[in-house]
Amino acid sequence: MNTAPASSAAAGEPRWLTDEEQRVWLAYVDATTLLEDHLDRQLQRDAGMPHVYYGLLVKLAEAPHRRLRMTELAKDAKITRSRLSHAVARLERNGWVRREDCPSDKRGQFAVLTDEGMEVLRRHAPGHVNAVRQAVFDRLTPEQQKSLGEIMGIVAEGLQPSEAGADLPWLR
Repeated sequence: MNTAPASSAAAGEPRWLTDEEQRVWLAYVDATTLLEDHLDRQLQRDAGMPHVYYGLLVKLAEAPHRRLRMTELAKDAKITRSRLSHAVARLERNGWVRREDCPSDKRGQFAVLTDEGMEVLRRHAPGHVNAVRQAVFDRLTPEQQKSLGEIMGIVAEGLQPSEAGADLPWLR
């Protein structure tokens, strides 16, 4: 909400968004909310899983030997360890993922994509890619796609501090 001009940066007063920044921000919020809902509904309908679970399966499929330490998977997925544990438990019940103890670390565990989980991905990837393409890439020119990638990369990089003690989801 823009309640003061951007030039009124008195000590302690917020730097309010300009009207154009507010327009851009609200467009971003609307688009990301609608996009996540669109992809979630598509995957729930076609694969019986939420978008975040599909993302976990993809990350495991792309990992060496289709396995990642749970801490790495949480980091890659940008989710809390608690949320990951819940998601992996459901994926285990479906037979799509299994957990394995880490031989070098008694407390560590791996999440491993099963053959059945890989088959689920093979079966549902075409529909998901089509939903992504229709919702995003078919609407943008190649130049806009490049700009979007650069912009999102800059935003993501700025939100992932590397210093110790950073408040990041996978550390919670």
